[in-house]
Amino acid sequence: MNDKQFVEQVRGHPEMYGLGSTYHPTAALLLGFNQARSGGLLRGFHEWLAVREGELSSQHWMARVLAQALPGFTFRGFDSLRFEPEQERQAVDHLFSLVLEFLEVRDDPWALTSTYAQYHHMRISLYGGDPAEMS
Repeated sequence: MNDKQFVEQVRGHPEMYGLGSTYHPTAALLLGFNQARSGGLLRGFHEWLAVREGELSSQHWMARVLAQALPGFTFRGFDSLRFEPEQERQAVDHLFSLVLEFLEVRDDPWALTSTYAQYHHMRISLYGGDPAEMS
């Protein structure tokens, strides 16, 4: 089973993975699977989100996805997350949509290279100077 098939299976059958339709456990499962794959599932996801939105951010992708899914949402930590069931569904649906869209880019070497190049250009434009100094 490849990564896309895994994500689609989790999306289609969350109960098989001990999930309901809540955002934090779903995002945590994807984060854990990413760790199990040595970062291979979501390698480049942060950069892709930045390029997709046209905005650099130090915010973790879990909070960034929530902000996209629920306009007006302000992240104050996972301990304080309280959503209505419809908001949870929206957030989970948006997360899966983004991850599946990203996997199309990640699996295309030219598209991924372009994403990294655009991200690099955004950083140069914002910070200027020597790229080595930005690390």
